[in-house]
This record gives sequence, structure tokens and C-alpha cells, in this order.
Amino acid sequence: MNVPENLKFTKDHEWILVDGDIATVGITEFAQGELGDIVFVEIETEDEELDKEEVFGTIEAVKTVSDLYMPLSGKIVEVNPELEGQPDLVNKEPFEGGWMIKIQVADTSELDELLTADQYKELIG
Repeated sequence: MNVPENLKFTKDHEWILVDGDIATVGITEFAQGELGDIVFVEIETEDEELDKEEVFGTIEAVKTVSDLYMPLSGKIVEVNPELEGQPDLVNKEPFEGGWMIKIQVADTSELDELLTADQYKELIG
């Protein structure tokens, strides 16, 4: 299982790449494996300010539909335009082309609450 050391993680199986006050968010390899083949990603919250743990979209797989939760408070400044036509990028490239949103982080202290790669590996066993 690929768990990149340069990323932060949530207990909801999201990964976060922090660059200054911008955080790129996607779901982990573990999560996409559990969901199965991703057939649709719906994110209609671009340009909205959302609190940590608010729903920012949904992801639909062959098996189920799941909500996507904000890992940090902030404004969604970009949604991955590639996912509309290629939702399977989440399966093929969970840490690269399958990213979902970019957040302008409102409260950087929330970053301290995220899991390190080692903590996330422990969580998924």
C-alpha cells in the first residue's frame, strides 16, 4: 500500500499535500481500493468557504456512494477539472491526477490535527 511520506492524512482516508496556505486533497489508495471502481465524482462547492468536516462533494463507485469531507476549514479555490470526464483517475492515480480539490487554508493550526504517514499506516493496519 502506497502511503507517501510527504503527505498528511485524515481518519476519513483523505490525503493532504500542503504548499504554503494551499492544500490539495484527494482520497488515499486504501480508500479507493475499498470503494472499488470510481464512476462519478460530484463537487459543486468551488469558491465556497466550508468548515472542517463539512461535506464538499460525493464520490460514486460501483459499490456505493460516499460523502467527501473537508479535512481543513477554508475556501475551495479549485476543483480537478479532469475528474468530470475521467473519474477513474481516482483509481489509477490516487496521489497524482486523481486529486479532488484545492483549499485555501483558513486556520493553519488545523494542520497539526492531521495524521502523519506513519500514523495513517497504523490506522489502516
